Amino acid sequence: MTEPPDRRLLLVHAHPDDESINNGATMARYAAEGARVTLVTCTLGERGEVIPPELAHLSGAALGAYRQSELDAAMRALGVADHRLLGGPGRYGDSGMMGLADNDDPGCFWQADVDEAAGYLVEVILEVRPQVVVTYDPDGGYGHPDHIQAHRVAMRAVELAAEAGWSVAKVYWNRVPRPVAEEGFARLQEALPGLPFAKAGAIDDVPGVVDEDRVTTAVDGTAYAAAKAAAMRAHATQIEVAEPWFALSNQQAQPLFTDEYYELVRGERDEGVERIPVRETDLFDGIAVTAEGGA
Repeated sequence: MTEPPDRRLLLVHAHPDDESINNGATMARYAAEGARVTLVTCTLGERGEVIPPELAHLSGAALGAYRQSELDAAMRALGVADHRLLGGPGRYGDSGMMGLADNDDPGCFWQADVDEAAGYLVEVILEVRPQVVVTYDPDGGYGHPDHIQAHRVAMRAVELAAEAGWSVAKVYWNRVPRPVAEEGFARLQEALPGLPFAKAGAIDDVPGVVDEDRVTTAVDGTAYAAAKAAAMRAHATQIEVAEPWFALSNQQAQPLFTDEYYELVRGERDEGVERIPVRETDLFDGIAVTAEGGA
C-alpha cells in the first residue's frame, strides 16, 4: 500500500472559481512540490451570473454542470488531482446573493444543517488526513451566504474530525493585507485606460481584506502566476482575465494577486525568537510532517 504524501492540504470553497481567485498560486505551488492538495467545493454555483454572451443561455442545473467542467479544467491548470463536491454533485445548491429569495430555497447550501454538511467534510478529512485546512473567515470574506456557510461547515468539520481521531494541525482563513490591496488598486488606476473593463473595483469588494497585523502568512506564488491565471481563465462563465487584472460579471477590474495571504486561526506558528515578527512563508511551517501527519 502506497503511503500518502507527507504534506496534505485541504481547501474548502463555496463555488467553482473561488479556489482559483483566492488560492490558485498556493494550490499550484504545493501540488508542484509533491504535497497532496484536496479541494472541496460546496456548490456548483448554479445561480452565478454568466459573462460570455454565447453562454448566456446557461442557468440552473445546466450552468452547474458547465461550471463543474470549468472546475475540472482549472484543476488541471493547477496540477491538482483531488477535487470533490461536498456530499457529491448536486447535494447543495447555490444560495444566490445575500438577501434574495434564493436564500430560502430548502435545497440551497445556506439552508443546510451545518452538522450534516460538516459530516460529509469529516469523511474527506478522515480519508485525506490533512495537516492544514484553508477556508474563509466568519463573514465568508465578503458576506455571501455560501461563503459564510462554507466557513461554518469547515470549522465544525475540523472539530468533529478531532473527536473522530484526526486533529488538523493548522487552520487558515484567506486574507489580503490592506496595504497590498491599496498598492494593487493604485497600479490598476494607472493601467485602466488600456484595459477592456468598465472601471476599477473597490478595495472593499476584494474578499478578506484586513489590516496588515491580522496577516500571519504570505505564500510566494510568483513562479505559479501563469498557472493561477490559466485556472481563473478556465472559469470563463465567471471571470474575464487580462493579466495582471481580472473582472467578474460586474466588469469592475481587480488586481490578480500572485502572492497569497492567510491568517492562522488554529494551531501554532513556528516562531523562533529570530523570526518574530516575520510572517510565515509556508502553510506547513512549524509542523513536524510525517506520513502519519499531525504536529
